[in-house]
Amino acid sequence: MQRCIKLAEKGLGKTFPNPLVGSVIVYKDNIIGEGWHQKAGSSHAEVNAMSNVQNKEFLSKSTLYVSLEPCNHFGKTPPCSDLIIKNKIPRVVIASTDSNPLVAGKGIEKLKKAGCEVLIGVLKKEADFLNRRFFTFHNLKRPYIILKWAQTKNNFIAPIKKKTDNPEIFWITNNRSKQRVHKWRSEEAAILVGVQTVINDNPELTNRDWTGKNPIRIVIDPNGRTPKDSKLFQDNIPTLFFTKDPIKLLPNKKEQKIVSPFSIKNILKECYKLKIQSIIVEGGLRTLESFIKNNLWDEARVFKTDKKIKTGILAPEFKKNSSRTEIYEGDILDVYFN
Repeated sequence: MQRCIKLAEKGLGKTFPNPLVGSVIVYKDNIIGEGWHQKAGSSHAEVNAMSNVQNKEFLSKSTLYVSLEPCNHFGKTPPCSDLIIKNKIPRVVIASTDSNPLVAGKGIEKLKKAGCEVLIGVLKKEADFLNRRFFTFHNLKRPYIILKWAQTKNNFIAPIKKKTDNPEIFWITNNRSKQRVHKWRSEEAAILVGVQTVINDNPELTNRDWTGKNPIRIVIDPNGRTPKDSKLFQDNIPTLFFTKDPIKLLPNKKEQKIVSPFSIKNILKECYKLKIQSIIVEGGLRTLESFIKNNLWDEARVFKTDKKIKTGILAPEFKKNSSRTEIYEGDILDVYFN
């Protein structure tokens, strides 16, 4: 099952709104086929694993391991449970059951009725963590929320800018940490900032220093203050503005959602309707604090560096113990879970 989870990780950022799934087929203690769900709309992990078995006669004497319950419904691909039954695989080992109402135990039930021996819950904790975005989306009816910020040694996240200051962004972290952030962006469905961050930094909010698809960009802009010369308007990356009132003449692939009453909770409800499964929130202070205050977050990734500034914007107040610490060329990353 560890191999299934490792394979499933390869799909991170590519399978939305589908879950991450890996599968391995074992015959006489040897792996004869393996696969993972590579992107939304493509073949599922079990199908890929069975396709990679050279001698299909072995399938009727093999055990199929899979990190998530096989599906039992027609979507963009046929049900995996049907193919398992068709190939007469006698034993199926599953890590997590699927909380998607379209599946939710139905795949397991179908396998059992067909005479398959089904074992459930092997490395469940690890598999559930792998699909924490997917499970949060279906169980809590909102996206999985990752908060991210960087702070100086004296707990500032940014200097206070004056109109006469250099317009360039003040970077707290080093280049390796910045590249890591771009990798994270490629793994999530969307990236979110408040309008003040757009005004202050004019960010691109892309994963240009990494590979993969750019996330959907979300701006919380209740009063339509995003500058017309913003970099967010200079490309075709899908961008969503949450506002109280209409914004006139938005460029191509830029959309607006009017939210009333205007709140973080209602914004996340709209994101759920749009099937946005995960969001990385990158600032600014008021936006981060809104998620923390409303307890609408699941994970926080906080960089801490040796840099100091005389005065600035203080980091959010955060009373949690870190679950994991990593070091990137001197930058310390603390990871928290809610």
